[in-house]
Amino acid sequence: MKLKIDNFIISILFVVLLAYFFPFLGTKESGFPIDGVASVGVGLIFFFYGLKLSPDKIKNGLKNWKLHILVQLSTFVLFPVILLLFRPLAQNAQHQTIWLAFLFLAALPSTVSSSVVMVLLAKGNIPAAIFNASISGLIGIVVTPLWVGIFIKQNSTEYELGSIYLKLISEILLPVVLGVSLQKFGGRFASKYSQYLTLFDKSVILLIIYKSFAVSFTNNVFSTVAFFDLAIISMGSLVLFFLVYGITGYFSKLLGFNREDSITAQFCGTKKSLVHGTVFSKILFPTSMPMGIILLPLMLFHAFQLFIVSIIATKMAEEKQDLG
Repeated sequence: MKLKIDNFIISILFVVLLAYFFPFLGTKESGFPIDGVASVGVGLIFFFYGLKLSPDKIKNGLKNWKLHILVQLSTFVLFPVILLLFRPLAQNAQHQTIWLAFLFLAALPSTVSSSVVMVLLAKGNIPAAIFNASISGLIGIVVTPLWVGIFIKQNSTEYELGSIYLKLISEILLPVVLGVSLQKFGGRFASKYSQYLTLFDKSVILLIIYKSFAVSFTNNVFSTVAFFDLAIISMGSLVLFFLVYGITGYFSKLLGFNREDSITAQFCGTKKSLVHGTVFSKILFPTSMPMGIILLPLMLFHAFQLFIVSIIATKMAEEKQDLG
């Protein structure tokens, strides 16, 4: 079984190094309108996301409701509840910031493309994977700010839920609605040039990551993070993944899911979207928050989930082939 490192993970590492050695372009002093470019890019990401959403597929996908409920509860309830159990361990300000970064990760919607690809590789329920991955992003627009807002409000006066939702509606929801409304006209375009649109999505995400880490490095944010804390963040990302993977697997058996539905429940219910995470971080968090640290658990989790699930999916595909 051959394993290769995802090119996007390599690109993220390169961008973080670029931000470390050349942080100037990510600061206001550079004069480059990086925030404006990123905002336009975000709007286009979700416009194209809407173009790729098929209303007919979403309607047809509603039939397998037990599977959908398990996936969405795992994504938006199970993840955050697990993090709440660990909140008492955050004793000082640094650890509270790290815990908040994990809560942000836990409250995010599922990925779209990688969830579907992994389910396809493992021979799972592909239509259900497409439905859950697609609908998850829309639910996240409402649910993610609620989870994060509960705890940011305790530490910051800059967090106003009304203004947050206004930004989410204008920068994310309206482009999605516009894309869905033009799906009949632009759906073929989105399908035909899907690879290029994915490349565009990743480019915008890399730009946001660069800006976040450039500001963090300029402000010496990571000088306060000990090696032990970095080890805990890495270990915490792995533990969180395997906890949710195990729990969704248990409930899949309890609900009597077949092999295909179980695969979809575990793969879609354990994924978190780096696209939504980087975009939401721009909107949800006040400028006083250290964005490099906020995004760190998410980036580690993203790398781990791709690596681990690809191994599991490949093994499942081989087992399915052996069974005939």
